[in-house]
Amino acid sequence: MPTAALPRETRRWTYEDYLALDDERRYEIINGELLTVPAPSSFHQRYSRNLEVLLFEFVRERKLGHVFHAPIDVILSPENVVHPDILFVARERRDIIQERGIFGPPDLVVEIVSPSSVHRDYALKQRLYERFGGREYWLVDPGNRTVDVLGLDGDAYASVSFASGEGAVTSNVLDGLAVTLEAVFQTEI
Repeated sequence: MPTAALPRETRRWTYEDYLALDDERRYEIINGELLTVPAPSSFHQRYSRNLEVLLFEFVRERKLGHVFHAPIDVILSPENVVHPDILFVARERRDIIQERGIFGPPDLVVEIVSPSSVHRDYALKQRLYERFGGREYWLVDPGNRTVDVLGLDGDAYASVSFASGEGAVTSNVLDGLAVTLEAVFQTEI
């Protein structure tokens, strides 16, 4: 008589487990699941750098807070640790910035979408940042040459600014910021 397969026990990873890892790989934990984060491509890094410089200069000139780039731990809960490509923490919330990472949702998070991260960025992370109250979530999609700025409206994200191909996006969190797609997707210096 055949026996039914027993359900496989799934390990729930925590921030403490994550800290105990001793290899050189990059990981995130989303809803208790440990996920490997592959190294970004050179184009991903260019777009990330372009946008980070624009955000950093805007924030620094106005003394609005702090801009960071990956890899930096963002600890949303013991079972949710992520590495956004770029993030902004407002000056009045600087207490969430600690030596080991950012403990709480940043005010603005940017993810540069790559072919290996489409589901993670558009679904898993979007729901995660939404659930933990991230005020603004930027999806920068080089494959489609789009930038979608999502703002928290109650407990759900809604698009507050979108550009495709050309044009610019604006931010509700960083009032007065306008970023052109040409500046984000520039590959020549």
